[in-house]
Amino acid sequence: MGKGQELYRKAKQLIPGGTMLLSKRPEMFLPENWPSYFSKAKGSKVWDIDGNEYIDMSIMGIGTNTLGYGHDAVDEAVIDVIRKGNMSTLNCPEEVLLAERLIEMNPWADMVRYTRTGGEGNAVAIRIARAATGKDNVAICGYHGWHDWYLSSNLSGDDILSGHLLSGLDTAGVPKNLKNTVFPFRYNNYEELEDIVNRQNIGVIKMEVLRNFDPENNFLQKVRNLASLKGIVLIFDECTSGFRETYGGIFKKFDVIPDMTIFSKTMGNGYAITAVVGKKSVMEAAQKTFISSTFWTERIGPTAALKALETMKEIESWKIITKKGEKMRAGWLKLAEENNLQIAISGIPALSTYVFKSKHAIAYKTFITQEMLKKGFLASTNFYASITHTEEYFDNYFNALNKIYHVIDKCEQGIININNLLEGPVCHVGFQRLN
Repeated sequence: MGKGQELYRKAKQLIPGGTMLLSKRPEMFLPENWPSYFSKAKGSKVWDIDGNEYIDMSIMGIGTNTLGYGHDAVDEAVIDVIRKGNMSTLNCPEEVLLAERLIEMNPWADMVRYTRTGGEGNAVAIRIARAATGKDNVAICGYHGWHDWYLSSNLSGDDILSGHLLSGLDTAGVPKNLKNTVFPFRYNNYEELEDIVNRQNIGVIKMEVLRNFDPENNFLQKVRNLASLKGIVLIFDECTSGFRETYGGIFKKFDVIPDMTIFSKTMGNGYAITAVVGKKSVMEAAQKTFISSTFWTERIGPTAALKALETMKEIESWKIITKKGEKMRAGWLKLAEENNLQIAISGIPALSTYVFKSKHAIAYKTFITQEMLKKGFLASTNFYASITHTEEYFDNYFNALNKIYHVIDKCEQGIININNLLEGPVCHVGFQRLN
């Protein structure tokens, strides 16, 4: 047992749930054997607190670092403002400069509000939109964070959000009187959304532009037309998808304009910054309701975003990471075919995920993480691309994965029992209470 596992054992006694983010729980990767904590990170490399070095071919800071860990230009800009002072009684000018930059890339928009996290940004957007329409009810499609307004979808008791990224999201602590205020609809199911709008007095439609599948049958334009016809505020949540296929929102690919959008993860390349961008006719409603927080005024977030956006535009980073994601998907498919395995890939190229078409899929996923860790990789069955993923990393990754796929093939044939190969429990899927 390394220092990381020992520290995590202590953490579970001191921090409810062990970590601040579900996606970083060791149980989501390799229960009992995941390194858990890092000492430093640079490019695509991560060092754990025992000093072991890994290539991160997994989720790159949960998709935050498309320019790689510790990007020199972004870090230098941040270090400079730290030396000058991060907080004061006065406001930082960078928040105005960043607003100008965001509106420049979104000429349909007029105004911006900031938070530091995506969940906060989603909550702020909902508050503003509800204030603008005077209606409480919201139709949603996708994952939009942890706040009460969103989790209230599950108050019906049937885990309805399980089809929107995470299963098992408990509603403990969510006020019961929020029931029947948020109504999920399935992606590409326009008729379902239309029925909800017609029956539930909807004032806001909030959705991810896409996560696992492309829009079909002019789906996004139909949603836009419905919102315009009914006087509904349309919010595109681009916390995850932003800056991965365009310079800004992925909605640009489909020529559909929202009333509001939210950018987060990639915008500061690892530094906390989220922007709610929207039309003045909607955003001005923020002045009718109290939305305010001390640390939304700190200087590091907007400074990092300004430099990260400048770098992205200069090198067209979204094109680079899309190509790297396509390379990964092609490699997975090739190895699967060569080893008589069946997999299903989902997501956009820069945020790719696959599952084995097997009753042992979760065990195989755990086995991959276990064995790739021994070979110096943080890896699972997903890949969030960074410009720092090199050809050498890909070659070494595929060579290592090929050997593991050989073993999985034997498991599928019944020659080997996968459970005899695992050195601990299988990884968690969805939200589970820790023991």
